[in-house]
Amino acid sequence: MSRYKGSDFLRSVTLLVGGTAVAQLLMVLLLPVLTRLYSPQDFSTLSVYLGLLSIFSVVATLRFELAIPLPADNEDAANILALGLVCSAVTALLVALVLYLCSAELANWLGAPELSRYFWILPIGILLSGAYSSFQFWMGRRQNFRAVAKTKMQQAFFAGAVQLTYGWFSGGALGLILGQTINNGAGAMGLVWQSLRSDARLLSSIRPARMKQMFGAYSRFPKYSTLEALCNNASIQIPVIMIAGLAIGPEAGFLLLAMQIMQAPVSLIGSAVSQVYISKAPEKLREGQLPGFTQDTLKGIVQLGVLPLVIGGVCSPYLFSFIFGESWERTGEIVVYMIPWIAMQLLASPVSMVLHTTNNQPLAMGLQLFGVVVRVGAVAIASVIAPLQLTEIYAATGFLFYFVYLLVVLKVAGVAPSAFFGRNRIILLSVLVIYLAQFMFMLIGPVV
Repeated sequence: MSRYKGSDFLRSVTLLVGGTAVAQLLMVLLLPVLTRLYSPQDFSTLSVYLGLLSIFSVVATLRFELAIPLPADNEDAANILALGLVCSAVTALLVALVLYLCSAELANWLGAPELSRYFWILPIGILLSGAYSSFQFWMGRRQNFRAVAKTKMQQAFFAGAVQLTYGWFSGGALGLILGQTINNGAGAMGLVWQSLRSDARLLSSIRPARMKQMFGAYSRFPKYSTLEALCNNASIQIPVIMIAGLAIGPEAGFLLLAMQIMQAPVSLIGSAVSQVYISKAPEKLREGQLPGFTQDTLKGIVQLGVLPLVIGGVCSPYLFSFIFGESWERTGEIVVYMIPWIAMQLLASPVSMVLHTTNNQPLAMGLQLFGVVVRVGAVAIASVIAPLQLTEIYAATGFLFYFVYLLVVLKVAGVAPSAFFGRNRIILLSVLVIYLAQFMFMLIGPVV
């Protein structure tokens, strides 16, 4: 990323990373307290709720938020923003209706009967997530990354306050679930307020007729990107829900904590780079600079994300019992299995936006369908032939999926895989040696 030193790209990424870093640091610092206030079973219940929330939230807007950066006219973009908000409200209402009719049956089918008492929160969470995602892309278009960074910190503060307070005085999964919902709410309200202050004139241009026109102009997003996003989240969340129902003990709770720790680099670096990448990629494509831009972006991710991820991850078996409590030792082992998966995700996810920039939504959808088949299918088969290794197999399929995804994205961006791996060979070989050494030691010798 040295080519962009002093550029708007690097400043924007740094600003978003800074805001996200403060938020992630706060949540990580709170986790050792939360694991002592809440049980692994509470986290297991949370994992099922978050799985459902993630699956519905990512399709609530029909993916119109991805189209917000694309029009040349800001008023067109404002009407696309309105489309995303309306679709989110309709999705939340439909989910609320279904839950009103059969919440108990659904909770029993998911293997989490206690969740039926908390289902009333799910439609609220879907609406807030859709609103936050839409306004986040709107702020990216308006180059107001400072507002997005600020909401990241607001989210972490309010979510942590609710979870700590509820856990201290009452306990139970409801505190964790409410915290996650307020997390999205604080961010959405902050971006709405900022948008009304700075972009009131543009937002006043929203009209039903123009929204209909934008729906037709960008119909490829609901046609292709919605199913793509649904498959992407389903490939991640459905196996977690299956593990919660099939595994012995609170395995899904251990897995959720591992995912929260390991997804921090993806949120910290990947999400920030992704948001800025998609805001700059259309211009780079028009100028014929997309391959070099993608190469430099990936090199920065390797240096700033993959190397620290692997070094920190291999230490987890030695640290988790001390940091989170003796009952969470299993989480440290899961983290080691997840390192290849998260490293590939950290590389592929930010630059995967090139598929939308180049109008390759059908290809993106096909990739995500592949992910669902591989990841859900592998866990389903493992539940029969290797029921004690569900989590390990789930982690392995994550690596396989994102490795294939990265190769496809490189091809679309015009980057030769050999050029990418050759340019980063020293760091990639170093992290491979570090990881394999720890992995083999964990398999053949006890962790002390």
